[in-house]
Amino acid sequence: MDAVEAAVEKIARTCLYEGYLLWPYRRSALKNTRRWTFGGVFPHGRAAELGEPSRMRTEVLLASDGTAEVFVRLRFLHVVERQVHRLGPGGSEPVDALTVAGRRYLTWHEATERAWTLAPFRPADGPRSTTVAVPGGTAEEPLDDGDGRRAGVLVRSWRPLEGVVELDAVPLPGDVWRVAVTLTNTTACPPPPDPRTARDALAAHGFMSTHTVLRCSEGAAFVSLADPPAPLRGAADSCRNEGTWPVLVGRPAGDRQRARSVLSSPVTLEDFPAVAPESPGDLFDGGEIDQLLILSVLSLTPREQEEARASDPRAREILDRCAALSADELMALHGTIREFRPPKEAAP
Repeated sequence: MDAVEAAVEKIARTCLYEGYLLWPYRRSALKNTRRWTFGGVFPHGRAAELGEPSRMRTEVLLASDGTAEVFVRLRFLHVVERQVHRLGPGGSEPVDALTVAGRRYLTWHEATERAWTLAPFRPADGPRSTTVAVPGGTAEEPLDDGDGRRAGVLVRSWRPLEGVVELDAVPLPGDVWRVAVTLTNTTACPPPPDPRTARDALAAHGFMSTHTVLRCSEGAAFVSLADPPAPLRGAADSCRNEGTWPVLVGRPAGDRQRARSVLSSPVTLEDFPAVAPESPGDLFDGGEIDQLLILSVLSLTPREQEEARASDPRAREILDRCAALSADELMALHGTIREFRPPKEAAP
């Protein structure tokens, strides 16, 4: 992976987990009772009942003669249901919480990353459709007490997902193509039994935090939709994006209106976004100030920290990472001057 790809991967992964779990990172926190708020693509047969989308569509401009290759990678979170079981004389019993060897475990849900890479696409070749299929499954994590005896088990399960990705391109004047990537969730699932929890139930059958990364071969370039060159403003205005916001990513090579990579995510960004080099790691809230959020994490009481650690493995990672920061690392987050610019002359 070269430096450009690494930069694209870093910002893409940040968008993937935006809003995944919010401070104070506890299951009981009101703001975490409704999860998967960004980029959800729900089953086609049920989405309308919830007022949620069943498809996500990206349209971008590609400057090319039509023979350039476009590489498309779809990424999303797959909801994982975590059930705690206690083992006793009568066998296994599902419970809401269990403490084993001084560590607490909670029944809740997590997510795992999924990625689907499509075969290279040439705009001049015409439309193409690809099926996305992720099988369901389960995994068990044994919980042993201090004496090595089995006291419980965590059972993680995930539902099968199915979808269709359609690729299409329309030629525009001046060796420019309007390239479209559309994902539709075709997963078959039963109606949720309780309308009050319908969204959470159907999230297990959805593509969550969905985003798309597009890359093109040398000799071609994607054109900024936020700041297109004057001759292409009309073409940029004709692009229709549903549930997503495409921006140029990677290091700009002099021309900030073109790039070979695009990140299309449900998070609104400017062209060439980047994670600050001082950031010690993802906090799942890119709109927050890292220093203030880390100080808030460090202010959690021992009881609050215990619940956060039990709520999600990634919350446990955040707490450990924040606790390990030195005073100098915290001060580095206080403020950084990226560049100096000459003051503009006052208008006469």
